[in-house]
Formats: sequence, C-alpha cells, structure tokens
Amino acid sequence: MEPVASLSNPSSEQRGASSVRAAPAPSVRWDRGMTENQPAQVPSGVGLAGLREAAAGCRACELGEPATQTVFGEGPETARIVFVGEQPGDQEDRAGEPFVGPAGKLLDRALTDAAIDRRDAYVTNAVKHFRFTPTPKRRIHQSPGAEHLRACHPWLEAEFAVLQPEVVVCLGAVAAKALISPSFRITRERGQLLPWTPPGVRAAEASLPDADQDEDAPHQTWVLATAHPSAVLRTPDDARAAAYDALVADLRVVAHALA
Repeated sequence: MEPVASLSNPSSEQRGASSVRAAPAPSVRWDRGMTENQPAQVPSGVGLAGLREAAAGCRACELGEPATQTVFGEGPETARIVFVGEQPGDQEDRAGEPFVGPAGKLLDRALTDAAIDRRDAYVTNAVKHFRFTPTPKRRIHQSPGAEHLRACHPWLEAEFAVLQPEVVVCLGAVAAKALISPSFRITRERGQLLPWTPPGVRAAEASLPDADQDEDAPHQTWVLATAHPSAVLRTPDDARAAAYDALVADLRVVAHALA
C-alpha cells in the first residue's frame, strides 16, 4: 500500500492552518463555592485554541475536582481525520495531552504501520477529565458514566464544528456508543466505514435556512470504530499480536478512504 502523504486539508483557509498543541497546563482545581454540574460553557465563533481555553475551567460534572487538568484534543484544525477515545489516563492527566501514555505509544505505532501520520490527525476524547479511584500507590482508572459523556458532549460537538472532518475513528466501545449508537457492538461492527454526520456539524446545518440545505448532498463524513489501544495492551500475550494486527487493519481502511 502506498503511504498516505498527508491527512490535512490546507485548502480550508477559513479553518486555519496552524497546529494547536496542548501544553502542560496549571492544575485547575475545584472551587467549592461554585455550583456543581454547571452546563458546559462553550463559546461560539472560536477555534480550537479558544475552545481549549474555555474548557480548562469546565465544571459540567464532578470530574474536574480530582483531575489535574482538562485534557483537550490536539492536532491541526485542517485535520481530515479525528480519533476519539474514551477519556484521558493517568499520564495524559498529568501532561495535559491526549494519548501520551502506553496506549498512546501503541496507537502511534499502529498509525505508522497503517501509513497514517498522527501529526496530520486530530486526537481527542469523549470525556476531557480523568476519572479514577485513588489508592495509596496509584490512581486506578474508572470508566466514565453516561452523565459524564453527556456533560462533555458539547465540547466534542464544538471540536467537530471547527474541524469538519472527513473520517472520525472511535477508539473503543465508549466512544462508539456515544457517537454512533448505544447499541453499537465493537466485536460485530468494527472496521466498517459508515456514513455519518458529526453532531457539531449537524447542529450547524440545522440552523441554516431551508434554502441553504441540500438534502441530496452526499455524506461528507464517515465514521469507523475499532478497538481502543488499551484493550490491545490488556489482551493476553498469546493473542496480543493478532489484536494489534486487527487494529492496524482497521486503520488501513481509514488510510485507503483518505488516499
């Protein structure tokens, strides 16, 4: 297979061409005087940098209290492909960047093997704060609940509205259920390109006058679900190579779609 030279779209001048990279941010701690579970305050008319700045103080759910900081998405605004995981892990929470721990390293290797350059992709999570149970030695990952996915969804919508990607890849069941369907099953439906409209783009189109909406326009976005890299890492040793190969095979479907 020929390598995919670039997955960014420099022709989208209105979206900007600069890569917005998350830098380690100061810890944003919970203010006990604030009202808990305030709706996400998502600004309009801003790019990824503005969204990241606004999300740093998000208190739409209780996860902002124990987390070190908000972990927003990372990548160029011209990205044609968006990867959506579940939530940041321990290392991501400390660094302020998505997919920098063991799962991120495995994802990087899989992307390379699939001829996808991560620098041309946008990587984010369905939930922007790390949910965990503290223990004396380390913080134990806990999957986010439905309330956390709902609270964080406006940020994901805003990211999609800015990016307007061609392909969205759901990494794991949590992201797939949140974005595709609650009944989606990774084991049965992974690796399939499905026509799809991102929620942020859908909301923007719904606000247009009827005359500006083309019902016959072809789908401009596809979604594909695959295993989360952390699931590959948890696979028993004798089956891990096959699990990794399956992940790469799914990513190659994406690479071919963007070639």
